[in-house]
Amino acid sequence: MHMQASARLEAAMVAMAEAIDVQFDLLLPVPEDQRARLYEAMRYSAIGGGKRLRPLLVKASCDLFDISWESAVRAGLAVECIHVYSLIHDDLPAMDNDDMRRGKATAHKAFDEATAILAGDCLHDLAYAVLADERTHPDAAVRCQLICALAQASGPAGMAGGQMMDLAAETAQFDLPTITRLQSLKTGALISFCLEAGAILGRLPEERRTGLRGYAHDVGLAFQIADDLLDIEGDAAITGKAVGKDAAAGKATFASLMGVEQARQQATMLVAQAKDHLRDFGEEADLLRDIADFAIRRRH
Repeated sequence: MHMQASARLEAAMVAMAEAIDVQFDLLLPVPEDQRARLYEAMRYSAIGGGKRLRPLLVKASCDLFDISWESAVRAGLAVECIHVYSLIHDDLPAMDNDDMRRGKATAHKAFDEATAILAGDCLHDLAYAVLADERTHPDAAVRCQLICALAQASGPAGMAGGQMMDLAAETAQFDLPTITRLQSLKTGALISFCLEAGAILGRLPEERRTGLRGYAHDVGLAFQIADDLLDIEGDAAITGKAVGKDAAAGKATFASLMGVEQARQQATMLVAQAKDHLRDFGEEADLLRDIADFAIRRRH
C-alpha cells in the first residue's frame, strides 16, 4: 500500500475519531445528581478510544453517494454506540472477563459491574435515539430503515447471536464453516450495517447493494483473521489488550484451524476480493479501498 493512500487513511481516521469524541462529549454531559457515575462510565468507555473503524466505514460508504458529513457522522456515531456497549458487556466477568481494553482498565474494573452493565445498556439505547433524530436524515422513512438495519445487525441474528456462539465455542470444537458463521454474525453484521448505512442514506435500491454487501463480508472476515493472527503474534503493549487468550481458552480460530501461513494468505485474498467488489466505483471508493488494505497490515 503506497504512502499516499496510507496518509489519506490516517487523515480520515483522525478526523473521524475527533468528530466521534465531540459527539459523545455533547451527548453525555455529566448531570449533578445520582446518575453522575453512570455518565462518567459511559464517557470513560466511549471517549478517546479505539480506531473508530466502524464510523469510518460508514463515512466511506457515504462517500459513494455524496452524503453530507453530518449524516455520515451521526450514522457512524450510532454504530459506535452499539460497538462500545458490546465491548463493555463482552469484558464483564460473566462473558470474556477482561481487565484491559484499549490500553486501559475495562469499565467494570474502573467502576463496578452494575455501573458497567447500565453504561452498556444506555449506549445501546443512545444508538437508536441518534438515528431517530432528524439531524441524521430529514426523511423519517430513511431514519426508520437505518434503525431497522442496525437493530437486526446488533441482535440475535447479528452481533449478540455471534457472541452467544462465541461463548459456546469455549466448550465445543468448532469447524471452519461454524467459525466463519460465528464471525460473520459477531463482527461481520455490524460491518455490513456500516456499508448498508451509506446505501440507505443514498436511497440506493436493494438490488444495487450486492457489491457493497460482498465488500462488507470479505473485509469483515479479513479483519477477523487479522485479529486471530494478532492474538497469536501480537504484543499486548501495542494491541492494548491481552493476547494469547484464544489459545488459552482452547478456542478454535481461523488461524488455529488453517495454520498461520494459510490464514495470512486467505486474508490477503479476501482483501483483493473486497476491492474487486468496488470495481464499478471510481475515486469516491478510495477510502473503502484503503480500509480494506489496512485490515491486514495493522498491528492493533
